[in-house]
Amino acid sequence: MVKLLDYKDDWEALENNDNPFAIVTMAHLKTKETHNDPDARKAWKFRLTTMLYDRGYKKQDILELYNFLDFMMTLPESLSQQFDSELEAFEETKKMKYVTTIERRAEARGEAKKVRSIVQRLLTRQFGELQDSVLAILDGLSIDALDQLSEALLDFTTIDDLTHWLDTQS
Repeated sequence: MVKLLDYKDDWEALENNDNPFAIVTMAHLKTKETHNDPDARKAWKFRLTTMLYDRGYKKQDILELYNFLDFMMTLPESLSQQFDSELEAFEETKKMKYVTTIERRAEARGEAKKVRSIVQRLLTRQFGELQDSVLAILDGLSIDALDQLSEALLDFTTIDDLTHWLDTQS
């Protein structure tokens, strides 16, 4: 059995390890360490987020790991806005827009849930009750993918068109 706290004394090894679990471990350790210091947490969240880019992870890996960091390393609203601005500036310098402020805010407001619900109702009306496997895939789609699906579904004539479209998204 291994405790994540055991890695606290070997921070340098974590920083030099390209395994995504090293980022997860660092996030856990720094979340605990900065429990009463939101400014330090913001700084560490930014550092760990930029490490995702610097390590050359693929876009999807960056998005998934960032969502984990964002969930774990919560910030007060004022610091969250500062973080968003700093991350946006960083993304501009890297010419990468993987973790957009708009996407995160849309998720926070529940727009993704609303769009997902509308797309699901349209598909159900067109094809009848959807299989659980299809619903699970819909739940995992990003706002952009749901938007693309909302247009594509207008051309679907069979459920096979939908499953083929979903297969091309993974």
